[in-house]
Amino acid sequence: MNSSRRKFLLTGSSLAAALHFSKLFANPVPAGKPIVISTWPNVEANKAAWAILTNNGRALDAVEAGARIPEDDPNNNSVGHYGLPDRDGKLTLDACIMDEKGNCGSVAFVQDYMHVISIARAVMEKTPHVMLVGAGAEKFARDNGFKKEKLLTKFAEASYKEWLKKSKYSPDTKLNHDTIGIIALDTNGALSGACTTSGMAYKMHGRVGDSPIIGAGLFVDGEVGAATATGVGEEMIRIAGSHTIVELMRQGRSPQEACEEAIKRVIHKNGEARAKELSVAFLALSNNGELGAYSTVDDFSYTISTADQQHVVVKSKSFFS
Repeated sequence: MNSSRRKFLLTGSSLAAALHFSKLFANPVPAGKPIVISTWPNVEANKAAWAILTNNGRALDAVEAGARIPEDDPNNNSVGHYGLPDRDGKLTLDACIMDEKGNCGSVAFVQDYMHVISIARAVMEKTPHVMLVGAGAEKFARDNGFKKEKLLTKFAEASYKEWLKKSKYSPDTKLNHDTIGIIALDTNGALSGACTTSGMAYKMHGRVGDSPIIGAGLFVDGEVGAATATGVGEEMIRIAGSHTIVELMRQGRSPQEACEEAIKRVIHKNGEARAKELSVAFLALSNNGELGAYSTVDDFSYTISTADQQHVVVKSKSFFS
């Protein structure tokens, strides 16, 4: 995502909602249940998830409900209906979902269907598979009652036409890639997570990032914890980032320590000079409700909902801060 998009998130309608929703704090570490955490200032997503959890609902239902919010948010150009297209002017969507038992579903390279997080859940619950892509995922969606519709908005089309004037292809950091990853722990102690995105703006047609890949953009293990990622997806894939974090937690690291180690691995593979230009961030939650968050640079924010804390953390801890 570019800097102007991030500035919008932190100064525009999203922050106004956050201020109405709560106060802003710096790097709290809540513990307990229920709890919802999500990447970026996704206040409305957390609200939707929290409403389910406070009614003794299931974490899986909560994260699906939360992820559906930005998929239909006109102020979000990185997810769902209002996302920006690829280099060929096509809007393609990716998502995955996972529960505490390791059940998971994923879709990638989906066109003309908005709520891909719900399609991913249907893959999990109605097929013996984990992942469906492209035309096969779209046929599955159609066969299961999802509505086909034109998703590329006038704003996205205009943005694409403007991009075509130079057609600069710089996928590392300068274009939007602010996936929503959302994790919930319910009152019964069950964890679930969801991740949904339209991917990098003006990516190569056919590119798929980390968001629909179990173990890269999202991983959940009810015996340990869960992690999700946002930023340059190729970097999460290279280290199986979310799975790495959960495994480090299994070995005794705290969620914060695990997130920090994953970021260090990204930096080690790229070198500090290149890593300073990369936006990579991880968010993790243990099965007892302890939180961790860490990023390469200090532009990553996240949203927390607990019984006594509901707020946006405007800057996570980061390596280059």
